[in-house]
Amino acid sequence: MSSSSPLPTRVVLLTGPSGSGKSSLAARSGLPVLRLDDFYKEGDDPTLPLVEGSSDIDWDSPLSWDADAAVAAIAELCAAGRTEVPVYSIATSSRTGSETLDIARTPLFIAEGIFAADIVARCQELGLLADAICLRGRPSTTFRRRLARDLREGRKSVPFLLRRGWRLMRAERGIVARHTALGAYPCARDEALGRLAACAAGRHRTPTPA
Repeated sequence: MSSSSPLPTRVVLLTGPSGSGKSSLAARSGLPVLRLDDFYKEGDDPTLPLVEGSSDIDWDSPLSWDADAAVAAIAELCAAGRTEVPVYSIATSSRTGSETLDIARTPLFIAEGIFAADIVARCQELGLLADAICLRGRPSTTFRRRLARDLREGRKSVPFLLRRGWRLMRAERGIVARHTALGAYPCARDEALGRLAACAAGRHRTPTPA
């Protein structure tokens, strides 16, 4: 009598503009979640980019984020089912500690964050990718949701949040287009839930980045 081998663990990369509902969708899925925002660089890192024509740090640039560490954590979760991840405070722009994320031998988990599309190609090359999804919606709705969340959590100063929010609302369609070009499939919440269900059932989509 032969025994079947366990399914390899794969990741769904969930991206989209800030405030598009990624965290809520990931929580609703019931799957383990790796928060990619915890891989932001710290506020005193000299490599942090600035918003053009401003002294504000551009936290929406992939250069503000440690992609290598994020990919390494995903690879370790797929291989071993657990990894050590930083705990990051957006309010203070600093890492406040670390914690162990243990997904046991769950065959599927979500890695969500605004830079998830930037590692689609690398995860696919490593054979780790189940799907890549970009949440999209109305820019005005995203603006309101993002501002309410950021004010509630005290993420940054009110003037900074308003400047960032207005800039992101105007750029939102371009952000979605960029994520799509990097290999993420753009869709609204209900279709995204359907794709997650398909992945959980073993029907991996493994999109090909452009």
